[in-house]
Amino acid sequence: MLALLHTSPLHVPVFEALRDEDQPGLELRHFVDEDLLSRARAAGPEAVAADVRGVLDRAVAEGARAVLCTCSTLGAVAEAAGAPVPVVRVDRPMAAAAVAAGSGVVVLATVASTFGPTTALIEEEARRAARPVAVRTVLVDGAWARFESGDTEGCDRLVADAADAVRDADAIVLAQASMTGAQRLTRTPTPVLSSPRPGLAEGARAALGGADPATREARAGAPTATTG
Repeated sequence: MLALLHTSPLHVPVFEALRDEDQPGLELRHFVDEDLLSRARAAGPEAVAADVRGVLDRAVAEGARAVLCTCSTLGAVAEAAGAPVPVVRVDRPMAAAAVAAGSGVVVLATVASTFGPTTALIEEEARRAARPVAVRTVLVDGAWARFESGDTEGCDRLVADAADAVRDADAIVLAQASMTGAQRLTRTPTPVLSSPRPGLAEGARAALGGADPATREARAGAPTATTG
Protein backbone atom coordinates (compact mmCIF):
# COMPACT_ATOMS: atom_id res chain seq x y z
CA MET A 1 0.00 0.00 0.00
CA LEU A 2 1.20 3.52 -0.85
CA ALA A 3 0.19 6.29 1.55
CA LEU A 4 -0.08 9.87 0.30
CA LEU A 5 0.37 12.93 2.49
CA HIS A 6 -1.68 15.83 1.12
CA THR A 7 -2.31 19.36 2.33
CA SER A 8 -5.51 19.73 0.29
CA PRO A 9 -8.39 17.29 -0.25
CA LEU A 10 -8.49 18.41 -3.88
CA HIS A 11 -5.37 16.33 -4.53
CA VAL A 12 -7.13 13.07 -3.71
CA PRO A 13 -9.13 12.67 -6.96
CA VAL A 14 -6.10 13.74 -9.03
CA PHE A 15 -3.95 10.92 -7.70
CA GLU A 16 -6.81 8.44 -7.74
CA ALA A 17 -7.30 9.15 -11.46
CA LEU A 18 -3.59 8.82 -12.18
CA ARG A 19 -3.50 5.54 -10.26
CA ASP A 20 -6.38 4.22 -12.36
CA GLU A 21 -4.57 5.23 -15.57
CA ASP A 22 -1.00 4.26 -14.76
CA GLN A 23 -0.90 1.99 -11.69
CA PRO A 24 -4.06 -0.17 -11.73
CA GLY A 25 -4.27 -2.39 -8.69
CA LEU A 26 -2.08 -0.16 -6.52
CA GLU A 27 -3.73 0.47 -3.16
CA LEU A 28 -3.63 4.13 -2.10
CA ARG A 29 -4.44 5.56 1.31
CA HIS A 30 -4.78 9.32 1.64
CA PHE A 31 -3.82 11.40 4.67
CA VAL A 32 -5.01 15.01 4.35
CA ASP A 33 -3.95 17.77 6.74
CA GLU A 34 -4.57 21.28 5.44
CA ASP A 35 -3.29 22.87 8.64
CA LEU A 36 0.25 21.62 7.99
CA LEU A 37 0.65 23.89 4.96
CA SER A 38 -0.94 26.89 6.67
CA ARG A 39 1.48 26.59 9.56
CA ALA A 40 4.47 25.91 7.32
CA ARG A 41 3.70 29.01 5.27
CA ALA A 42 3.57 31.09 8.45
CA ALA A 43 6.55 29.69 10.34
CA GLY A 44 8.54 27.54 7.89
CA PRO A 45 8.48 23.80 7.22
CA GLU A 46 10.63 22.93 10.25
CA ALA A 47 7.84 24.23 12.48
CA VAL A 48 5.67 21.28 11.46
CA ALA A 49 8.38 18.61 11.22
CA ALA A 50 7.15 16.73 14.29
CA ASP A 51 3.59 16.70 12.99
CA VAL A 52 4.74 15.47 9.59
CA ARG A 53 6.59 12.64 11.31
CA GLY A 54 3.39 11.88 13.21
CA VAL A 55 1.45 11.49 9.96
CA LEU A 56 4.19 9.24 8.55
CA ASP A 57 4.13 7.07 11.67
CA ARG A 58 0.35 6.74 11.41
CA ALA A 59 0.62 5.76 7.75
CA VAL A 60 3.17 3.08 8.59
CA ALA A 61 1.02 1.79 11.44
CA GLU A 62 -1.83 1.41 8.97
CA GLY A 63 0.27 -0.68 6.62
CA ALA A 64 2.03 1.75 4.25
CA ARG A 65 5.04 0.30 2.42
CA ALA A 66 6.02 3.81 1.28
CA VAL A 67 4.72 7.37 1.60
CA LEU A 68 4.41 9.95 -1.17
CA CYS A 69 4.44 13.55 0.07
CA THR A 70 2.46 15.57 -2.47
CA CYS A 71 3.14 18.96 -0.85
CA SER A 72 6.24 20.65 -2.28
CA THR A 73 6.61 22.91 0.74
CA LEU A 74 6.83 19.90 3.08
CA GLY A 75 8.74 17.52 0.81
CA ALA A 76 12.19 18.05 2.29
CA VAL A 77 10.87 17.80 5.87
CA ALA A 78 9.08 14.55 5.01
CA GLU A 79 12.20 13.08 3.38
CA ALA A 80 14.32 13.95 6.41
CA ALA A 81 11.83 12.66 9.00
CA GLY A 82 13.54 9.29 9.38
CA ALA A 83 10.45 7.19 8.73
CA PRO A 84 10.92 3.39 8.71
CA VAL A 85 9.62 3.16 5.12
CA PRO A 86 10.69 5.04 1.97
CA VAL A 87 9.35 8.60 1.79
CA VAL A 88 9.16 10.04 -1.71
CA ARG A 89 8.68 13.73 -2.42
CA VAL A 90 6.41 14.11 -5.40
CA ASP A 91 8.52 16.78 -7.10
CA ARG A 92 11.91 15.03 -7.14
CA PRO A 93 11.43 13.25 -10.52
CA MET A 94 10.16 16.53 -11.99
CA ALA A 95 13.23 18.39 -10.71
CA ALA A 96 15.54 15.81 -12.31
CA ALA A 97 13.69 16.20 -15.62
CA ALA A 98 14.03 19.98 -15.44
CA VAL A 99 17.79 19.72 -14.93
CA ALA A 100 18.04 17.33 -17.87
CA ALA A 101 16.17 19.82 -20.08
CA GLY A 102 18.79 22.55 -19.77
CA SER A 103 20.45 25.14 -17.57
CA GLY A 104 17.65 27.71 -17.48
CA VAL A 105 14.74 26.67 -15.26
CA VAL A 106 11.77 28.85 -14.34
CA VAL A 107 9.75 27.79 -11.30
CA LEU A 108 6.11 28.87 -11.15
CA ALA A 109 4.28 28.66 -7.83
CA THR A 110 1.00 29.89 -6.39
CA VAL A 111 2.35 30.15 -2.82
CA ALA A 112 5.73 31.72 -2.10
CA SER A 113 6.62 29.14 0.58
CA THR A 114 7.20 26.63 -2.21
CA PHE A 115 10.06 28.54 -3.83
CA GLY A 116 12.74 27.72 -1.26
CA PRO A 117 12.21 23.94 -1.17
CA THR A 118 11.69 23.65 -4.92
CA THR A 119 14.72 25.75 -5.84
CA ALA A 120 16.87 23.80 -3.37
CA LEU A 121 15.65 20.53 -4.85
CA ILE A 122 16.44 21.55 -8.43
CA GLU A 123 19.92 22.72 -7.39
CA GLU A 124 20.43 19.43 -5.54
CA GLU A 125 19.48 17.44 -8.65
CA ALA A 126 21.81 19.64 -10.73
CA ARG A 127 24.72 18.85 -8.42
CA ARG A 128 23.85 15.17 -8.60
CA ALA A 129 23.89 15.33 -12.41
CA ALA A 130 26.97 17.62 -12.49
CA ARG A 131 25.06 20.09 -14.66
CA PRO A 132 24.90 23.89 -14.30
CA VAL A 133 21.50 25.37 -13.54
CA ALA A 134 20.09 28.85 -13.04
CA VAL A 135 16.66 29.00 -11.39
CA ARG A 136 14.23 31.90 -11.69
CA THR A 137 10.97 32.08 -9.73
CA VAL A 138 7.58 33.53 -10.65
CA LEU A 139 4.65 33.83 -8.23
CA VAL A 140 1.28 33.47 -9.98
CA ASP A 141 -0.75 36.13 -8.20
CA GLY A 142 -4.31 35.21 -7.34
CA ALA A 143 -4.06 31.56 -8.38
CA TRP A 144 -3.89 30.08 -4.87
CA ALA A 145 -7.01 31.97 -3.76
CA ARG A 146 -8.90 30.45 -6.67
CA PHE A 147 -7.62 26.98 -5.87
CA GLU A 148 -8.62 27.30 -2.22
CA SER A 149 -12.11 28.44 -3.23
CA GLY A 150 -12.53 25.38 -5.46
CA ASP A 151 -12.09 27.26 -8.74
CA THR A 152 -9.46 24.91 -10.12
CA GLU A 153 -10.16 25.92 -13.71
CA GLY A 154 -9.53 29.56 -12.86
CA CYS A 155 -6.32 28.62 -11.08
CA ASP A 156 -5.20 26.56 -14.08
CA ARG A 157 -5.88 29.43 -16.46
CA LEU A 158 -3.81 31.90 -14.45
CA VAL A 159 -0.93 29.42 -14.19
CA ALA A 160 -1.06 28.63 -17.91
CA ASP A 161 -1.00 32.33 -18.79
CA ALA A 162 2.04 32.79 -16.54
CA ALA A 163 3.79 29.85 -18.20
CA ASP A 164 3.07 31.21 -21.66
CA ALA A 165 4.60 34.55 -20.63
CA VAL A 166 7.95 32.97 -19.70
CA ARG A 167 10.85 33.73 -22.02
CA ASP A 168 14.40 32.35 -22.29
CA ALA A 169 13.91 29.13 -20.32
CA ASP A 170 14.80 25.52 -21.07
CA ALA A 171 12.08 24.20 -18.76
CA ILE A 172 9.14 25.56 -16.80
CA VAL A 173 8.41 23.82 -13.51
CA LEU A 174 4.92 23.88 -11.98
CA ALA A 175 6.09 23.69 -8.40
CA GLN A 176 2.89 22.39 -6.76
CA ALA A 177 0.80 19.34 -7.53
CA SER A 178 -2.25 21.61 -7.51
CA MET A 179 -0.94 23.33 -10.67
CA THR A 180 -0.78 20.27 -12.91
CA GLY A 181 -4.06 21.00 -14.71
CA ALA A 182 -2.44 24.04 -16.31
CA GLN A 183 -0.29 21.82 -18.54
CA ARG A 184 -3.19 21.12 -20.89
CA LEU A 185 -3.83 24.85 -21.35
CA THR A 186 -0.31 26.09 -22.09
CA ARG A 187 0.80 27.05 -25.60
CA THR A 188 4.47 27.78 -24.97
CA PRO A 189 6.99 25.63 -26.88
CA THR A 190 9.09 25.39 -23.70
CA PRO A 191 8.59 22.09 -21.83
CA VAL A 192 6.15 22.56 -18.94
CA LEU A 193 6.73 19.99 -16.19
CA SER A 194 4.43 18.95 -13.36
CA SER A 195 4.91 16.48 -10.54
CA PRO A 196 1.90 14.18 -9.97
CA ARG A 197 2.38 11.56 -12.71
CA PRO A 198 6.16 10.99 -12.34
CA GLY A 199 5.88 11.37 -8.57
CA LEU A 200 3.19 8.72 -8.31
CA ALA A 201 5.24 6.41 -10.52
CA GLU A 202 8.22 6.75 -8.18
CA GLY A 203 5.99 6.30 -5.15
CA ALA A 204 4.61 3.10 -6.66
CA ARG A 205 8.13 1.78 -7.29
CA ALA A 206 9.07 2.55 -3.69
CA ALA A 207 5.98 0.80 -2.35
CA LEU A 208 6.85 -2.26 -4.40
CA GLY A 209 10.51 -2.16 -3.36
CA GLY A 210 11.87 -0.92 -6.67
CA ALA A 211 12.90 2.71 -6.15
CA ASP A 212 15.99 3.59 -8.15
CA PRO A 213 19.34 3.89 -6.27
CA ALA A 214 19.66 7.66 -6.79
CA THR A 215 16.23 8.26 -5.28
CA ARG A 216 16.97 5.96 -2.32
CA GLU A 217 20.22 7.85 -1.72
CA ALA A 218 18.45 11.20 -1.93
CA ARG A 219 15.79 10.13 0.54
CA ALA A 220 18.42 8.85 2.94
CA GLY A 221 20.66 11.90 2.92
CA ALA A 222 18.82 14.90 1.51
CA PRO A 223 19.21 18.05 3.63
CA THR A 224 16.08 19.82 4.79
CA ALA A 225 15.42 22.93 2.72
CA THR A 226 14.17 26.20 4.14
CA THR A 227 11.59 28.49 2.64
CA GLY A 228 12.55 31.53 0.71
